[in-house]
Amino acid sequence: MKNLFTFLALFIAATASAQKFTPAELKQFRLREDSLKKFGYEIVRGKDAAVRFRSDSNFTRILVRAIVQDKSFQYPFDSLKTISKIYSEDSSFRIFTWQVVKDDDYCRQKGFIQFRNPKGAEKFIPLRDADQFIANDVDTIANNLWWIGAVYYRIVEKEFNGKKYYTLFGYDENDTRTTRKWLDVMWFDENEKPVFGKQGAFSFAQDSVPKPATNRFLLEYKKDGRARVQYDEELDMIIFDHLVSETSEPGKKYTLIPDGDYEGFKWENGQWQHIDKVFNFKLEDGQAPVPEAIDFNNRLLRGEIIEEAPPTAPKQQPQKKPVAKPPVKKKTGN
Repeated sequence: MKNLFTFLALFIAATASAQKFTPAELKQFRLREDSLKKFGYEIVRGKDAAVRFRSDSNFTRILVRAIVQDKSFQYPFDSLKTISKIYSEDSSFRIFTWQVVKDDDYCRQKGFIQFRNPKGAEKFIPLRDADQFIANDVDTIANNLWWIGAVYYRIVEKEFNGKKYYTLFGYDENDTRTTRKWLDVMWFDENEKPVFGKQGAFSFAQDSVPKPATNRFLLEYKKDGRARVQYDEELDMIIFDHLVSETSEPGKKYTLIPDGDYEGFKWENGQWQHIDKVFNFKLEDGQAPVPEAIDFNNRLLRGEIIEEAPPTAPKQQPQKKPVAKPPVKKKTGN
């Protein structure tokens, strides 16, 4: 009964929100959405780089014109399948992200954060991919103009000492050899500006061999290696594939593939604490709960959900790790 009342309340709220648009406003949004859909398709399917970049430029200009309009936060842009559009759990903002590919070795991400404003004057912040200029990307504290680019597929909201932290799950095709998955903790400063990265956000102090904490987390692996980074609602944990080198060269990221084991992160005292073995069993070859390798942009064009389902494994209690003294913090590279 409680779920029914919740559904009815959400339905009524959504209906009331939709009714706020005048016919002229709806027409304007739909015209712009049609143009965005066309250029968004060309960003992915343009026959050459010139077409893709020109389409991206047109797409960006039209999207800005749309989201600066009054009530634009209420407009869903549901037909845009070539970009990611995700909302924070508290519905205070949404993030648009997409990627532009020049060639096999050049892929850049773009995006906007749009805020909900109760007074109706929506505002947005652009995101500029500067990853190519950042040497120590796992430890750099970044802003919107100095951003580690990614196409976001999930936001997990946590709180510590009365402050909200939004963990962003991101995908980056990177280059011909490797794919990247990012976990980046975003928060807002006193001027409501986004900050990407939190000091010591990802702790490895409880590992059997402790490592220094990092400000964000990177999982880089062999192209089409099918590694996954998910959030398990029931366990209240981030779960990701444990990687091994298929050529016994762990320093070469393009050789890393999942081995059927899982690692994780658990939010404790304002940090994601690493758990180096989530389940007390290991799956055999061929049993790893991962999908067939697929092209990310093709999924977008087919309208599939960007967020992937979490690994399906028998319910086990996460393995407890021995507590070790944290090491002295030092800067590390990628």
